[in-house]
Amino acid sequence: MPDASEPCWLERTRLQRLLDVLLERGFEVHGPVLRDGATLFAPVQRVAELAAGWRDEQTPGGYSLEPCGEARTFGVVSGPGALKPFVFAPHEPLLQVRMDGPGSSFEAEPVLPEGHKVAVLGARACDLAALAVQDRIFLRGRFPDPHYAVRRRALFTIGVSCTRSVSTCFCTSQGTGPEVTGGYDLALTELAEGFVVRFGSPEGEDLVGALGLPIASEEALRRERSDLDACAEGIERALDSGDLRDLLYANLGHPRWEEVGERCLGCGNCTMVCPTCFCHDQRDEPALDGAASLRVREWDSCFNPEHSQIHGINFRARVRDRYRQWLVHKLAGWVDQFDTSGCVGCGRCITWCPVGIDLTEEVDAIRRTEGAS
Repeated sequence: MPDASEPCWLERTRLQRLLDVLLERGFEVHGPVLRDGATLFAPVQRVAELAAGWRDEQTPGGYSLEPCGEARTFGVVSGPGALKPFVFAPHEPLLQVRMDGPGSSFEAEPVLPEGHKVAVLGARACDLAALAVQDRIFLRGRFPDPHYAVRRRALFTIGVSCTRSVSTCFCTSQGTGPEVTGGYDLALTELAEGFVVRFGSPEGEDLVGALGLPIASEEALRRERSDLDACAEGIERALDSGDLRDLLYANLGHPRWEEVGERCLGCGNCTMVCPTCFCHDQRDEPALDGAASLRVREWDSCFNPEHSQIHGINFRARVRDRYRQWLVHKLAGWVDQFDTSGCVGCGRCITWCPVGIDLTEEVDAIRRTEGAS
């Protein structure tokens, strides 16, 4: 049995066996599939269901897929979805409240998810880094979130290192990619003939043992390193984060906020596709007979005007204020709260912004004219 320092080799023709073993062990396997002009993580049972032979082109405000003429299974870098929905559900019940009778007392019972086993195949390095950030938010501190914890324990992650990038990527400047280096159960690097495989947990090691994989050849490892280095060198966008916290705090009155506020639609797309954003709302869904009520949690956005509405006043009534809140919190406030940036450089907020706002450009504009008022 190889140890963790010995990468293994999975022939391309045996990728189906990996899925079969996961399914046999009771996992619901999700992988990147083609849907509605993009790729999404969805349940799969066969390799043929994956988005093989395609690649994505991403620009500010633009996303397209095209056949690439290669047999690569993971040629698409990313779609709008990441790992967040698997652990932080977009909509979920928290509490069931029942009345004993008219004018009587009530009972409140927590509602926890079942926590069925889910394996995600094709998570990118930035997605795994984002999952680690979400773990800090939901699991550390005085009040860990029980709903997140149930789903997180049941999640098996199979990361795929990037050997190509798109124009909106800036993971290298965030130290989160393109190579999968942590936070995984299994990690794959796709080459022409197959995959270099590493395990990062006892569960991953057990799966490698069940597959009976051989040690990867020196030639495979050399080509892997060459492809990873070329991918990293090809990433052009960057976010200079060395003094970013202090820069943003010192420029809360910068005129750039007004300028970007005129372009921003306030739609919240950036927060919905962001793999780390965690704003949410809680509300009650009463039964029609008034005898019961369900307290639910659902994703919200700091771009939603109602998110900043309190007792008759909205303290972020303008779009410029909501954009500033999002960017400053993500790049500065998170450092204070969680000792980490809230940005992993995946570039989704740039790609899926309808008007192509690029947070790296916004930061650069403030940096170039620091102190303007």
